[in-house]
Amino acid sequence: MKRMIFRLGGGMQRMLPAASRVYGCAGSRLASTGAASKLADRQLTSEEVYAREDKYGAHNYHPLPVALERGEGIYLWDVEGRRYYDFLSAYSAVNQGHCHPKIIAALNDQASKLTLTSRAFYNNILGAYEEFITKLFGYDKVLPMNTGVEGGETACKLARKWAYNVKGVPKNQAKIIFANGNFWGRTMAAISSSTDPSSYEGFGPFMPGFELIPYNDIPALEHALQDQNVAAFMVEPIQGEAGVVVPDAGYLTKVRELCTKHNVLFIADEVQTGLARTGRRLAVDHEPVRPDIVILGKALSGGVYPVSAVLCDDEVMLTIKPGEHGSTYGGNPLACKVAVAALEVLEEEKLAENAEKMGQLLRTELMKLPSDIVTTVRGKGLLNAIVIKETKDYDAWRVCLRLRDNGLLAKPTHGDIIRLAPPLVIKEDEVRECVDIIQSTILSF
Repeated sequence: MKRMIFRLGGGMQRMLPAASRVYGCAGSRLASTGAASKLADRQLTSEEVYAREDKYGAHNYHPLPVALERGEGIYLWDVEGRRYYDFLSAYSAVNQGHCHPKIIAALNDQASKLTLTSRAFYNNILGAYEEFITKLFGYDKVLPMNTGVEGGETACKLARKWAYNVKGVPKNQAKIIFANGNFWGRTMAAISSSTDPSSYEGFGPFMPGFELIPYNDIPALEHALQDQNVAAFMVEPIQGEAGVVVPDAGYLTKVRELCTKHNVLFIADEVQTGLARTGRRLAVDHEPVRPDIVILGKALSGGVYPVSAVLCDDEVMLTIKPGEHGSTYGGNPLACKVAVAALEVLEEEKLAENAEKMGQLLRTELMKLPSDIVTTVRGKGLLNAIVIKETKDYDAWRVCLRLRDNGLLAKPTHGDIIRLAPPLVIKEDEVRECVDIIQSTILSF
């Protein structure tokens, strides 16, 4: 390797590889990271992994104590080599299974060519992705972002802009209606619509123009839409973080009818429920409805890279002009290549169909669990939950700890609810084996 001479203090000279100069490496930086490198070379125990995160990381999560280092398909392995069934799927981000070879190949291929240009320039991948995803879902336009919560923020901005430019709502008077129990992230806007104190307490003042109504309550929605300043109703077709709360049959159809009647945008938050998770390409596809705006994320990259998207037609999308919204990483070539591969996997492997079939099997078997411990089983496709009757001897957290000990990873939400959402590539024999683990765990209490 060609070597370059660098002038140091006191007239001393030192030789470094040319690459060190190109990438900004300095001897002091290399020395400072030496100890960390030696630590990384040694295989840490699970307890050491927990301790290091606790010492150096923010305490804004309460993870289940398991230290993972590898994933493949429906399986995860911890640092000691123990294998687990994954029944969380990174909150439905890895619908296609961990490290799907087609998605990883797309990532590697594009990473060696071009990763980021920003939207200051065109690139040769973004347009291909935009054409693919809009044709797949049947919308005129897509606005690419990175995370699910950014998708939610984008939808809210589009709704407000449309309300002022198209509907004629007076300036700064637009309102967006949300349902109690909603969850779409933890930005200031997202928590301004939250009914969960753990999300919003201590972070006020909040975003104006957000109003709340009960979920799965058509009369409440109809009353709220009497206000001419309402721009949109943003709703999850199934409330995921609230504990897989499934609305009544026909709810989404009535939502569509009311939004059309009152000239209000119907925004479907499909970040967790979309992309084959509930047994359909989108959860709204369980009913004959078409939202005005669809928000996608999580499995849009198969858990490989942060990708989100907002889909809508020209009347809404083109209200936002250059400079009014954007993201440095939104629409980057690497994300677009990964997203196309992730969507192709969903379609080619018929993962929605498999989710529908395996979900019915899973719920049928879960219904056989003792009702004095498991009080409720609910869900659609492979987005499911069980409700644990809490006692002094057990609760959902302790059930999840014992599930971990028995080789299955799940996580509680809202204290007494356990979400059960494996990757959509799971097969019948694997579902039955997992049901045996869940049943034996529950019976052990």
